[in-house]
Amino acid sequence: MRVAIFGTGYVGLVTGTCLAEVGHDVICVDIDPAKVDGLNQGIVPIYEPGLSPMVKANHAAGRLRFTTDAASAIAHGDVLFIAVGTPPDEDGSADLQYVLAVARTIGRHIGRPCTVVNKSTVPVGTADKVRAAIEAELAARGADVAFDVVSNPEFLKEGDAVNDCMRPDRIVIGAAHPQAVERLRRLYAPFNRNHERIVVMDVRSAELTKYAANAMLATKISFMNEIANIAERVGADVEHVRQGIGSDPRIGWHFIYPGAGYGGSCFPKDVQALTRTAQQHGYVPELLQAVEGVNDRQKGHLFELLQRHYDRGEDEGVRGKTFAVWGLAFKPNTDDMREASSRRLLSELWEAGARVRAYDPEAREEASRIFGERDDLVLCRDAYAALEGADALFVVTEWKQFRSPDFARLRDALGDAVIFDGRNLYDPVEVEAAGIAYYGIGRGRSVHAG
Repeated sequence: MRVAIFGTGYVGLVTGTCLAEVGHDVICVDIDPAKVDGLNQGIVPIYEPGLSPMVKANHAAGRLRFTTDAASAIAHGDVLFIAVGTPPDEDGSADLQYVLAVARTIGRHIGRPCTVVNKSTVPVGTADKVRAAIEAELAARGADVAFDVVSNPEFLKEGDAVNDCMRPDRIVIGAAHPQAVERLRRLYAPFNRNHERIVVMDVRSAELTKYAANAMLATKISFMNEIANIAERVGADVEHVRQGIGSDPRIGWHFIYPGAGYGGSCFPKDVQALTRTAQQHGYVPELLQAVEGVNDRQKGHLFELLQRHYDRGEDEGVRGKTFAVWGLAFKPNTDDMREASSRRLLSELWEAGARVRAYDPEAREEASRIFGERDDLVLCRDAYAALEGADALFVVTEWKQFRSPDFARLRDALGDAVIFDGRNLYDPVEVEAAGIAYYGIGRGRSVHAG
């Protein structure tokens, strides 16, 4: 099938590449000429495992092309995907300006029946707005072209997006007309061979499903962070608690790891957007507000542990010290630092008069772009280089290469021999036995009640 995709971010680029991989003829559209030129030369602007070779192979085969020419892409596509960003507006609601701009562009150029697919994460009711925007442009042209607007939310995890796209857990299709459902069934048939993955529903339910899924996962994380904070106060080890509840199949093992708070492009903005949607319809979503509040507080927890360790008042124990930070991306296997816990930590360290030596396997360039040149920041090229001259170590992102360090080497390198583990990667007993003070999330010296 012939497909046009508007947007070449995580969603648009991964979706377009995977559709091309199974044989569809795909054109991806972006308004940034430099980005398009780079993609046509095989330069992938994001780090996502497995994506770059697939982009290059499918582009070379002629199944995947990139352009700034929206009109030609619309003329090409039987299915037109909208996969542009929906950043938070000032009040936290999703900003639909880019989605609706694409809708108007489609309305100005469509010349034959097509299916318009909302792939972006959008509030309930967006499909109606997209339809209205297209119809307004058609009316202005005096044209009468049949089209359907479908909600087909993505469920891609950054760091595992290619696998999620090629082997989806489910494919949600929200549509008003059977012919639109059948067209998407044909499009997704290569991903649906082993067993039925397609879930068909009405458009508004599909729009809500995406927000509900992300909000549920965010809730599990905030809940576990709440439990970790309680554990610290009552003298319990949250890792034992995690094992005790995770074995219950009604709870499960996923997303019950306490840590330094969630970040990224999805959970923070989607919880906010769903909260605002509820409020706009006269409902106070108390649980969602709590999820957001707990997460915001949790991002400051590592610094609180630091202050407790040095405990000299007014940050005097921290001022002038140098701290190593392992991990800057909001999660492993990505270079994405949007809403990352590291950003809060670094800003708190700098405000307290400390210096930072940081290492991340993929986010070095992104960190340089965000923070610029600073006298109190060194971006290092390997993990152990970050320890040089450092007084203590923060672990903020759970990259695999951080899981089994040489603790004797860490003890000798760190001036104050202390680790603040924001992802509970290490066994407190092992670290303490190596002569290093250990603070985890709900573990180690963070637990201060007997």
